Amino acid sequence: MHIPKGTTAQLELVTFQQALAAADTPNESYDVNKWIYAPNFYSEYRYILGTRGKNPLICIGINPSTAEPGNLDNTLKSVERIAMHNGFDSFIMFNVYAQRATNPDAMEKACNLSLHRENLQAFRYVLSISQKPAVWAAWGAIIEKRGYLAQCLKDMVEAGKEYGASWYCAGAITKKGHPHHPLYLRKDELLKPFDVDAYLASRED
Repeated sequence: MHIPKGTTAQLELVTFQQALAAADTPNESYDVNKWIYAPNFYSEYRYILGTRGKNPLICIGINPSTAEPGNLDNTLKSVERIAMHNGFDSFIMFNVYAQRATNPDAMEKACNLSLHRENLQAFRYVLSISQKPAVWAAWGAIIEKRGYLAQCLKDMVEAGKEYGASWYCAGAITKKGHPHHPLYLRKDELLKPFDVDAYLASRED
């Protein structure tokens, strides 16, 4: 379990560029040639966790939990299986908001704009890895937990347009139109196109 110790505004944030430089530096905790992990230590927030490759599937959840390199939770194990089954050589777990919390109800009430800004920098980096970035919308109904999450997602969608990102989903769409969370999907689930602009427009109705 990870229960936030306080708001992220109380922290001195490691910028994404600092975290990326550290993630590329060999250490004893994990193989940096296999994993990309930023920050490269367990903390109250996480920008990126995934495996290295030239054609990653970028999975978008709401917020990070306890997973680390070599110690994936069930959600990340499902993400990895589905990425491999759909022909990708790697996966990257990304999140609409970077604060760690096992229970989304424990997420901070107000958006830390500094954390969001660094998270967007991380997203642009992830998008730049492949020529045709593939983004898997996988946040489920959890996006309703906090009002600021929708705006964070809008900013990510705009960033995706800069890099020509294609959006996908897997499994059934919820009654409210949310894309399915990675848990409880078949390991041979196929990705299908997801109209993220129409999804965002429907949230404004």
